[in-house]
Amino acid sequence: MTLQKEIIQSLGVKSFIEPEKEIEMIVNFLQSYLIVNTHLKTFVLGISGGQDSTLAGILSQIAICKLREKTKNKNYSFIAVRLPYGIQLDEQDCQDALKFINPDKIIFINIKEAVLASECALKNANIAISNLMHGNQKARERMKIQYSIAASTHGIVIGTDHAAEAITGFYTKYGDGGVDINPLFHLNKRQGKQLLKILGCPEHLYLKNPTAGLEDEHPYVLDEVILKVTYQQIDDYLEGKTIDEIAAKTIESWYLKTNHKRHMPINIFDSFWK
Repeated sequence: MTLQKEIIQSLGVKSFIEPEKEIEMIVNFLQSYLIVNTHLKTFVLGISGGQDSTLAGILSQIAICKLREKTKNKNYSFIAVRLPYGIQLDEQDCQDALKFINPDKIIFINIKEAVLASECALKNANIAISNLMHGNQKARERMKIQYSIAASTHGIVIGTDHAAEAITGFYTKYGDGGVDINPLFHLNKRQGKQLLKILGCPEHLYLKNPTAGLEDEHPYVLDEVILKVTYQQIDDYLEGKTIDEIAAKTIESWYLKTNHKRHMPINIFDSFWK
């Protein structure tokens, strides 16, 4: 088996999808998780104003609405969380996403003070904070808050990770990568767009250029610039197509060196250290 086929199999990506069926499958998956775990009543998700959180958000809200209707239990709810660091430049996109999702509840917490306090403590311990570390601090602070909200509402944290991010490990370990459930895991970037189009999402939310938005010095540097490969190439690769050899090697290099992110903490029985 080639590495490409191995990756596609491990991530469960389809070469072709029927958006309506994918929506139904994901919504049923989300409902089933709460039904099986009867003590859970809430989905919690941070909304960034980009494609992935918008898609995860609307699917979560649909699932909750259907679950309330099915069970007649009004305690089920979806909480959307806005977690900006100071003033977010694309805040209007965030508000547009929230309007589209129409969540049961919105919580707004600015993480800047908490991040700076944590970094101050590190600096006092003579730990130098790089720009990359600063970005990861933001992601981990956001996840910490989401878990606190989930813990207080009998909830779980919804992830936005999809196959085009998973293959490159393009997320913060124990930040946006630290979640309870990943409903988009098997989709690539273009398939996510297909679902949002069917769901009636405003075009500017799923057509905007993806950025992590973590680094203060370059807050909106494009993902594709950092990865040195385009999402179109990543999506083609994940759909089993033949792509430019350099691009394929770049994708595979990202996959291999970020394997630890897709794995539970390493123990003595794992083969990574041998």
